[in-house]
Amino acid sequence: MQDLDELYKLILERKNNPEKGSYTDYLFTKGLDKILKKVGEEATEVVVAAKNPSDPDFILEVADLAYHVEVLMAERGITPDQIKKELASREGKQSITKDRKQIKEW
Repeated sequence: MQDLDELYKLILERKNNPEKGSYTDYLFTKGLDKILKKVGEEATEVVVAAKNPSDPDFILEVADLAYHVEVLMAERGITPDQIKKELASREGKQSITKDRKQIKEW
C-alpha cells in the first residue's frame, strides 16, 4: 500500500510520462479547472460521508480527496515536503480562539 509521499511520486511520474487513457493523465490534460472541480466534488463527498455512519465510505472518500489534492499539488508544483514544513511550523503554537470567527451550527 502506498503512503502519500509515494502516491505523490507516482502522480509526478504520470504527469511527466503520461500513460494515455489513465485517469491521472486525463486530469492533467484537462488542466487546472478540471482538477479544481474534482477537488471540490471530493471535499463535498467527504463531508457527506462523514455525516453517515459508514466508516468504509468515509475512508474511501478521504482517499479520493487525498489523491485529487495531490494531483492539484503536482499541477501547482507544490511538494509534500512544503506541506510538511508548513505543518511543522505550526507545532507548539497555541491557537488563540478569540481571534477566530465563531463556528455556529447550521
